[in-house]
Amino acid sequence: MGMKVVAVVLDSVGLGALPDAREFGDEGADTLDHTVLKTGLHLQNLAALGLGHIPGVHTVPRVSDPKAAFGRMGEQNRGKDTTTGHWEFVGIHLAHPFRTFPEGFPQEVIEAFERAIGRGVLLNRPYSGTEAIKDYGEVHLETGKPIVYTSADSVFQIAAHVDVVPLETLYAWSQKAREILQGEYAVARVIARPFAGPKGSFYRLNEHRRDFALKPPENVLDRLHSSGIEVVGVGKIPDIYAHRGFTREVHTDDNTDGIKKTLALMAEPFEGLIFTNLVDFDAKYGHRRDPLGYACALAEFDRYLPKFLEALGYEDYLFIISDHGNDPTFPGTDHTREYGLLLVVGPGMAGRELGTRKTFADVGASWARLFGVDWDGPGEAVL
Repeated sequence: MGMKVVAVVLDSVGLGALPDAREFGDEGADTLDHTVLKTGLHLQNLAALGLGHIPGVHTVPRVSDPKAAFGRMGEQNRGKDTTTGHWEFVGIHLAHPFRTFPEGFPQEVIEAFERAIGRGVLLNRPYSGTEAIKDYGEVHLETGKPIVYTSADSVFQIAAHVDVVPLETLYAWSQKAREILQGEYAVARVIARPFAGPKGSFYRLNEHRRDFALKPPENVLDRLHSSGIEVVGVGKIPDIYAHRGFTREVHTDDNTDGIKKTLALMAEPFEGLIFTNLVDFDAKYGHRRDPLGYACALAEFDRYLPKFLEALGYEDYLFIISDHGNDPTFPGTDHTREYGLLLVVGPGMAGRELGTRKTFADVGASWARLFGVDWDGPGEAVL
């Protein structure tokens, strides 16, 4: 059995504000430290890897013999959203940030979408997703009009009740929006946001959420795939890269499901890259400013971490990384502009100081180096 590389994204587990965070309104944000301070969280197994040795981490104890290489990553791309961070992981530096719509989408975009779906829409403003269905859900039930909203991120989100708009119809509408939102109106993601429940008790069906991303430029995943290396995307990973560069896609319902399915893949006679996103930190707790929920999700990953380490062969690697922040103690409901996490377990990595990397692209450059694939784009391997 050949080498496997496992990469787990702890979605939004940022390590403190980047130097330019003030420009994003995020000065002082610190997802990990603030969550620990607020809740008294203990992360014994992540600490054993060296989490407390990373520059800027102040709330996790240091250990005498870290089991991983440890560092943090600065972000070159100008943004703080999922697509911006994940694309940079695989060597995509964006010349311009993805466009956002703080005043809502222009009338020509909304009218084109309404023509495409044969009905009007509600809202069309930046809005919290949970508040959107609470405030507009009943009108949606009465009229059948979907709730369209955005955020500080480059997203066009469409919420609809499954009793009014079947899932497949919502996905088809999202694909139509994706076709409209190109060129000057190109957003990073169109997101289908189904919800359910009776009036007054609406709830989002996060397991049926679906993201429709812009097609990315050529990147490390493409190089791995074209070189015959198996690349498995777990969770929302394939959505983020417009389903390109993968040999297999594994759907997940939540963090626990994502962890268990990743461990099951690691138990296979597998050679290649397993790339997993654990989204609950962000979607369920960060945006909702729920420090206790965030801490419980981190504690759960920490409990499972020994199983990941046991499943590694002697030549295998585990990358634990993050794509932006979402400080659950910070004002507002949006992502926060923070350093990314970088822990690497593998041959010769224990106790190595990786410092502050210049770009998230060091992750993808490392994968290319490990698999012996040519990559002359951004990033420097950490190996």
